[in-house]
Amino acid sequence: MNFSQVYKAALQLLVLFLFFISTSFCAFALFVSPPKDPVPFIQEAFPQLTKISDKQGDPLLWTIYQDSQILGYAFETNDIAKIPAYSGEPVNMLVVIDPAGKYVSAKVLEHHEPIILAGIPEKKLWDFVDQYAGLLVSDRIKVGGKASQGYVPIDGLSGATVTVMVMNSGITKAANKAALSLGLIEKQSEIIQPVSTIKQDVFVKKDWLELTGDGSVRKLYLTNEAVQKAFVGTEAEDVDNVPPSENKAMFAELYYAVADIPSVGKNLFSDSDYVWLTRDLKPGEHLIVVFGNGYSFKGSGYVRGGIFDRIQVHQNNNEISFRDLDHNRVTDIFSSGAPKFKEMSVFKVQGFHEFDPGAGWQIELLVRRQTGPVDSLFSSFKGGYDVIAQYVDTPPAIYPEPELTLSQQVWLEHQVEVVVLLALIMVLMLILFFQDILVRHPTFMHNLRHGFLAVTVIFIGWSWGGQLSVVNVFTFLQALFKGFSWDLFLLDPVIFILWSAAAVTILLWGRAVYCGWLCPFGALQELLNVFARYIKIPQVELPWAVHERLWAIKYLILLALFGISLDSLALAEQFAEVEPFKTTFLLKFDREWPFVAWALLLLTVNLFNRKSFCRYLCPLGAALSVSNSVRLFDWLKRRPECGTPCKTCAKECEIQAIHPDGVINMRECHYCLDCQITYYNEEKCPPLKKLAYKNRKKDESGIAIREV
Repeated sequence: MNFSQVYKAALQLLVLFLFFISTSFCAFALFVSPPKDPVPFIQEAFPQLTKISDKQGDPLLWTIYQDSQILGYAFETNDIAKIPAYSGEPVNMLVVIDPAGKYVSAKVLEHHEPIILAGIPEKKLWDFVDQYAGLLVSDRIKVGGKASQGYVPIDGLSGATVTVMVMNSGITKAANKAALSLGLIEKQSEIIQPVSTIKQDVFVKKDWLELTGDGSVRKLYLTNEAVQKAFVGTEAEDVDNVPPSENKAMFAELYYAVADIPSVGKNLFSDSDYVWLTRDLKPGEHLIVVFGNGYSFKGSGYVRGGIFDRIQVHQNNNEISFRDLDHNRVTDIFSSGAPKFKEMSVFKVQGFHEFDPGAGWQIELLVRRQTGPVDSLFSSFKGGYDVIAQYVDTPPAIYPEPELTLSQQVWLEHQVEVVVLLALIMVLMLILFFQDILVRHPTFMHNLRHGFLAVTVIFIGWSWGGQLSVVNVFTFLQALFKGFSWDLFLLDPVIFILWSAAAVTILLWGRAVYCGWLCPFGALQELLNVFARYIKIPQVELPWAVHERLWAIKYLILLALFGISLDSLALAEQFAEVEPFKTTFLLKFDREWPFVAWALLLLTVNLFNRKSFCRYLCPLGAALSVSNSVRLFDWLKRRPECGTPCKTCAKECEIQAIHPDGVINMRECHYCLDCQITYYNEEKCPPLKKLAYKNRKKDESGIAIREV
């Protein structure tokens, strides 16, 4: 054995010696568990992880990744919820949760619990925290007892009841705060009740009967039978049973109250005792008085180390335990008519507990039954307390505004985009309704359209990322079959409004309106082609027979993507990269070179052939055109001469949506209205030119011919 080993062994013996000499001192000074590095525990929880972020945020969290996927989150309880344990120091634990709000693991990193040395192996602490794996952050977890009232029970640790209860409180409180900050659970909107203050100038002289009669002092009374029923079905069912004749006899009785209320404390204690008990109270600190007979509420822990492991106070989500420094023994009751009690104590509630003297609270008595040399089971019994209103000054409750849903918050944050987009759609509706007037002014109409397309590209596309995709169609179809929810679609206001506009315009005019006016990539292509024509870049138009057959490609792409989406929507989204929308508008060309090259290739081809992607490859356009036959209106006017013999509109249609016979294919039309400009242009439309010629001839003969 080397010197280092001898030194460590001697140090351990010295520590044990000091512990048995002065337990109270050791409760503060003894360091039992050196701090452990949390990283190996995180790696153990997620062997497949590739990266752990720095601890950051409020509250402080680690984020665990596998490549770009988030596997889970980890945090230390001391960073979020420091709750003093048996030793007066908190137990620091690492808690790991997954993105679904489920506990993955919990590990003790550091503790100062000398009670672990008193015949309890430290491994039992590890076994205790292992119980959290698989439970949900939203579960109401309780140490000991049976499943009831919405609680999930976990096994306690005999001899360290308070320690594990504090550990449970630390884990659940920290996990709840972390999950709330991450959005894994929803925060419940509650009425905010400011803390009450005790009216120190209010005092009414009362005897014991009056104090207990009006509820100033409350009572918890347990019979042997009530305690026996609590252990039915457990290993302790047959332990410490009493004869049937004693079932109705008292097992324990507790009287309890808030002692720093003058009408309570000054009636129970002498003047000097009341001054002595209350003079050192700091703001936020209060006194709880407990009188008891029968089963001792002090417990064996009080003897060992100044911890009261049989009594707790509960208020809302706070669990308040008491140590020896919080305790003062009472020797006498000065209220006339008071009975004799075996135990009389006053406990100080520390300020960090945020105890509200005006709010209701409960006292809990833990009854333990020994099932073995070391092991035991316990059950708890509670008694309520509601302060008399005249004793406290309670501010009015604050009623917060109803918490907005996530969808409402998103729409509120994007209200400017929503208003502008709705205004833009309203302008488009006006253009469509008054199209017959506008197309009679070709220059104005062309400028209006090009300006509208520029707004579509800059604002809807690049600024707001409002580019619809065929993936949205598949998502919508799957939602219909798997449980439709508006929340899924309301999370992106711009996309939702565009889909609504597309749905309405498809019903009224067909697919043409969205593809020709509101699609950012289509608008970008058209503007680039206009520029290309302006600088005299030669245009290439395919023969009609080839062009007509190339239309089928986008429908084949749509069918292939739809089939893939039935098996895996994620896989369909990958293949939907045939659409360059994400690259162009969402990522603004900041991604891997093949995607950028594909988008640039399509835009380059568009310089020589207008909207070639829209015409031949776009699966979104194919999906929107499926319902084209149900459109209600057909406002694009034609004449009997269109197609036979006149071919003007067919030749001028820059996306070749007009058949040689003059029929407009509304599945391919983009509603640019160029054909309608020609329709009303007496200088370009041959039938109008012919009619004008006839009118001039008839005018010369005095007979006018006008078109009806």
